[in-house]
Amino acid sequence: MPVSKDHAKSERKKSIACHRCHSHKVKCSGGQPCSRCRRAGCGDECQYALRDRKLKVQESYIDELLSQNSQLKERLRALSTPQSSPASVAEGSVPRESYPPVQNPLLGDRAWFYPYDPSAPPIYMGDAACTAFATRLRQFLTGNPNTAHVARTQYTPESSLLQGEAEWPGLAQSRLLVRIAFNQLSRVYHLFLRKSTLEQLESVYRTPSLRDDPSITCKLFALFALGEVYSSRAGSSPTCRVPGTKYYVRAMSLIPILPERPGVIHVESLLLLSLYSYFLNRRHSAYILIGNAMRLGLILGLNHNIPERQCPDPVERQHRIRLWWAIYIFDRMYTSKIGFPLQIRDEDIHVDMPTDVVSPAAEEQFSDTAYLVASIRLSRIIGQTIDKIYCRKQHAESFLQREQQLLLALQEWLRSLPEHIKLRPDEKAPPKHIVSLHLQFNQSSDDLPQPVITLSEACIHAARHSHTLMIEEWVNGSLPMYGYFYAQYLFSSCIALVISGLLPSIGNPADLESLETATEILHRMSDHGNLAATEFYENLKRVKQALPTNAESIIDDHGSCSLSQKQSLGSVAAAAGDRVIDPHTIGTLPAMGYTTEMAFLEPTMQDFLGRPENEMDFIHPYDLLIDDSATIAAWPATLWTS
Repeated sequence: MPVSKDHAKSERKKSIACHRCHSHKVKCSGGQPCSRCRRAGCGDECQYALRDRKLKVQESYIDELLSQNSQLKERLRALSTPQSSPASVAEGSVPRESYPPVQNPLLGDRAWFYPYDPSAPPIYMGDAACTAFATRLRQFLTGNPNTAHVARTQYTPESSLLQGEAEWPGLAQSRLLVRIAFNQLSRVYHLFLRKSTLEQLESVYRTPSLRDDPSITCKLFALFALGEVYSSRAGSSPTCRVPGTKYYVRAMSLIPILPERPGVIHVESLLLLSLYSYFLNRRHSAYILIGNAMRLGLILGLNHNIPERQCPDPVERQHRIRLWWAIYIFDRMYTSKIGFPLQIRDEDIHVDMPTDVVSPAAEEQFSDTAYLVASIRLSRIIGQTIDKIYCRKQHAESFLQREQQLLLALQEWLRSLPEHIKLRPDEKAPPKHIVSLHLQFNQSSDDLPQPVITLSEACIHAARHSHTLMIEEWVNGSLPMYGYFYAQYLFSSCIALVISGLLPSIGNPADLESLETATEILHRMSDHGNLAATEFYENLKRVKQALPTNAESIIDDHGSCSLSQKQSLGSVAAAAGDRVIDPHTIGTLPAMGYTTEMAFLEPTMQDFLGRPENEMDFIHPYDLLIDDSATIAAWPATLWTS
């Protein structure tokens, strides 16, 4: 019997959707399994659903979905246009009418300034800073949006840096200090040529007139400062003066006037001094110094490949390349910690990645190339996170699409790590530089939207693993007593675990115990003169003080939160995940049962990562927002690299 064209067209438009596509209300490609199910690895489930359920989706239903999707997009576009003037908005509040749906929904629309000193201008607070995040948490716990931020007063002030400079140490002492600095630094960063620097040191002591060269003196005294602080043994400091400070002061006195025609030695010195500044908890000074190093690097053209005819020595060419990437790593690392903008875009970098130099002499100059490349690739993801998540500019993709892209990049970074850089279960005491890399990596209920649950669970996993790694370092006696970054990793992971302890539906109340452990370790580090640990210790004490009266009101008799509180804390946990899953930390500690890939292998994470970008449009961006009624006006998102 002939079939009419209209009837045939109607039959073609009818489709059979698998159970998975039907439940997500998305168009199914058909087939057994469909294309979406093949990507998600659930082919058998798709065939089972098609065979036994025979879920037929009518054309009218598909048209209705498409219409709703179109209406939602129009609504989001309309919301991106401010509907109220700034004057009509209360200070610190975030009106939903003017909230751009394409930016981070946890990021306030106004910068945060804090008045440290009534006689001085207020200081800008980066939204990604972990101490800022701790303040927002205390505001939530106390129910008071005016809870004061803990002022950063635990740093070496300028007046203390004027109390005298160090003289040249004896040759034997200088050799020890430089070798200690090499041992601690060269496996993690490339900041100098090892053999050439040792030869430089010997030359200075053989020919004292070379000490008149300020560039050589500056570099060596910066190394002396780092060598002394790294070699300091545990013991309370009666003067609270960080070891190596006098050497640092001498080196800093030689750079007030930057060279008009710089050399690579000037860049080396600025990198070393910026790193030591963190031991003094002078984060702003470190940021300025790395900015100067970057600009000198641009003058030297380190962000470009130099022709072989103009630099025939392969060791020198490779040194230039690696020195540039050291600047890049520091820039991404520093900005992620304090929430400032990146100082250079990836598009402006045209230099090759580090490679091995086939030469016996090169082995004495360079460290592991694979490790350095992994660190650069991780730093690139940090920079993308700062740009995509913690920037107030408009984006073409939705917030969750950008989150998905970054998680996929991190997953690929993890998969591509060479075996000797991974944390292995059979290693009881993995090398410190491997632990450091993985610590930096960790530092990225049905009532909650599933994406929030997924990101929160990843955050909690990473925080637990970081916390475990830090405890192992402390127990083994290998945690740097004056180190800034280890203290920051411990503090950051602890804040995430406090939130986990308040969210039993996706966390665990036992995670609150990490607060006691972290507080104790930071207290010990503070007693020995670690200025950053003193700051973080004070912040944790304030968080702890906020818990006793608020924990009972947040967690009800059944051990669960109210809906609005779950949404608020859940969104905060997801944001903390962005910070805690930073570039150098998912590994394997068999004692706790954590593995490197665990966070990415969870079914909810696999589902989130496997979703096509167009499906993200079905997730309303305001599902991630914290309600103003939850007493917090604008929670800052916190960075993967904070």
